[in-house]
Amino acid sequence: MINPAMINSVGGTHRPVADIRMRQVRHLHFVGIGGAGMSGIAEVMKTLGFTVTGSDVAESAAVIRLRQLGIPVQIGHAAAHVCDADVIVISTAVKADNPELAAAQAKRLPIVRRAEMLAELMRFRIGLAVAGTHGKTTTTSLLAAILAEAGWDPTYVIGGKLLSSSSNARLGRGEYLVAEADESDASFLHLQPHVAIVTNIDADHLETYDGNFERLVDHFIEFLHNLPFYGLAVLCADDPVAAGITARVGRQVLTYGIDQPADVRATDVYSDGFGSRFVVNLPNQTQFDCRLAMPGRHNVLNALAAITVAQDLGVPVAAIQQALTSFQGVGRRLERRGALAIKGKKLPLIDDYGHHPREVEATLQAVRAAWPDVRLVVIFQPHRFSRTRDLFEDFVRVLSTVDHLILLDVYAAGEAPIAGADGRSLARAIRNRGQVDPVFVVGADEAAAVLPDIIPENELDQPMLVLTLGAGNVGSLPALLLNRYGEQSHA
Repeated sequence: MINPAMINSVGGTHRPVADIRMRQVRHLHFVGIGGAGMSGIAEVMKTLGFTVTGSDVAESAAVIRLRQLGIPVQIGHAAAHVCDADVIVISTAVKADNPELAAAQAKRLPIVRRAEMLAELMRFRIGLAVAGTHGKTTTTSLLAAILAEAGWDPTYVIGGKLLSSSSNARLGRGEYLVAEADESDASFLHLQPHVAIVTNIDADHLETYDGNFERLVDHFIEFLHNLPFYGLAVLCADDPVAAGITARVGRQVLTYGIDQPADVRATDVYSDGFGSRFVVNLPNQTQFDCRLAMPGRHNVLNALAAITVAQDLGVPVAAIQQALTSFQGVGRRLERRGALAIKGKKLPLIDDYGHHPREVEATLQAVRAAWPDVRLVVIFQPHRFSRTRDLFEDFVRVLSTVDHLILLDVYAAGEAPIAGADGRSLARAIRNRGQVDPVFVVGADEAAAVLPDIIPENELDQPMLVLTLGAGNVGSLPALLLNRYGEQSHA
């Protein structure tokens, strides 16, 4: 267990901490403020009393929420937007020719990345950071929920919307800050947390690492060595790469898992409706039962990561159990959006952010665990041409396991098209595999229009579910489907 004296805590009282102070900085301008990570930091800085403004390329739910909080947000980028700012905060998506970035450079204003601003927040609190290719948002959310249930009032900055608060950030008065550590642009190296979780390490965002997977792994180890000498690394024993770096981490390590030996292990794991039950086995040979209000073994692993940290910090078991049981979930992570009325059937609608084959496969397994006999109608949008190219055969294999498939074209995320890595090519390869006949569509409107057509008349007597998947603008599709075919109420 981390020694509380080393982290300036007083006997577990979890006293309030001083607000952040930055010399002669009062006005922060966020370029790309609508992004998941940017919007959360902007909200926290506004709550701390800073003047916050921002800009983005399009309206979004995050932009609307920020305006409701009193943060002026301009749509479109212009040099005039930065005129009164003391500091410019930029997201990874901001290009070098952005006029606001150019204006800030001309005025010699400090320009900081999102992760640098998060690191500054973390410097004033006890940082609990969650890294990993998959599961960061859910794990961060679960850990924040557990600390909140314990009455520790944490600050959190999360890459997804907590359904309980409709927000991805909150400034707490307690001493802990829970945040995601993003490896996609290597910016997690700016963070210096006291505790760091690594959920898994997979081959994604390799463009940041010159296509070299070992270099990606080395960056995770460097991130863990940002921990102080009294810090704690929490690694997933079920992920071979994360488990494999244990010997290379020069800090205290705790492991968690289901299938492999671990310090904290879940046994007797089984599906319980739209949830999971399991027994937590701790290093001191004690056990306790948990029910997680989310399906899927991958979410049990996410919960175990949060439990491992919470137990090390001294959170009571009752608070852990209550937090997991009452957890309302995260936006676009197996989110129940309502039901669709199509051809006289009521079809539950689930929305998920999964965009990597491993994530898609885990989501499909979780849905089938919750609804064992259901016919799966999946609407999937690939994200990035480079990811589609690099993981093409994995996408073909995983998507071929669904019953009916609508495939949108690739969401480019700023990338140039790559021959053979587009939606049509993926649909063709899936069709040639012979397990499912996908329908290719250009956009969301066409996907909504063809949905009834892919449901065969001879399957109308079978249970059926619609699942929307992807990290691009497919996130707007559930609202479109509900507007056309259903009501926005839980199925």
